[in-house]
Amino acid sequence: MKEIIVSLHISREDYLSFYQGQVQTVVATATDGRTVRFPALILKHVVGHEGIHGTFRIRFDSSNKFDGIERIK
Repeated sequence: MKEIIVSLHISREDYLSFYQGQVQTVVATATDGRTVRFPALILKHVVGHEGIHGTFRIRFDSSNKFDGIERIK
């Protein structure tokens, strides 16, 4: 299984743009330096009252399809 580690700091207001469908893709830099793009929708399970802040592991299956996200810090 493939994975990418990203640190995200997205304010509540910025995530609201994702939630309302105004923005559909998140672009972030992984801890290994790669630039990654992923659907904002996958973050809905990790958003809190203050937005999204922390380090996350994003997992992909053997077909490179999203398999899960978890907060690791």
